[in-house]
Amino acid sequence: MGGKNTEFLFNSIAPIYGLFYERQKKRFFEVIEGVNKELDLQEYKTVLDVGCGTGALCSVLNEKGLKVTGIDPAEKMMKIAREKPENKEISFIRANVLEQLPFEDKFFDVAIASYVAHGMNKEDRKQMYAEMGRVAKSKVIIYDYNEKRSLLTTIIEWLERGDYFNFIGNAESEMKNCVFELRECFSEVKVINVDVRAAWYICIPNK
Repeated sequence: MGGKNTEFLFNSIAPIYGLFYERQKKRFFEVIEGVNKELDLQEYKTVLDVGCGTGALCSVLNEKGLKVTGIDPAEKMMKIAREKPENKEISFIRANVLEQLPFEDKFFDVAIASYVAHGMNKEDRKQMYAEMGRVAKSKVIIYDYNEKRSLLTTIIEWLERGDYFNFIGNAESEMKNCVFELRECFSEVKVINVDVRAAWYICIPNK
């Protein structure tokens, strides 16, 4: 997510992402099964995947019985997602969460963003949290890194010059204290570590 440069980058690397589609699906399935006792997504009907990329998470959520919408600003990413036979029931829409999304307030039960937040600056993250909270009725899930990063990740993120290090050091408090346009984003934030180096930050949108 971000501006034209980010969109160009992700359109450029879409074929590479496509190579990891099946591996990503397997990992997403394992994570969703792993958190099932604490958060059973099959209790919900509709879900928005923000920054859906090539659609691996969308595909797993669809197989779990949810009605899925995926958004991404990179059209070439979504082209790969749409071409997968198992994704024919999923709605893929070109949209950027940093702009007002084309959905009414509380349109979805759940909104989820996988490995999107850490690549944004702090102000953009606040805008993303607020917009996801606007369109989600019950839960906003930020699936991203926790503080236990690997050396390789540290090197890659340092080279990318993003806001990764600020994010992972303050993710939970950032979400708990998020205020956008004079309104608190969430009423509650719970963290579940889903991997050694990753967490689900489960946020309750303000009404």
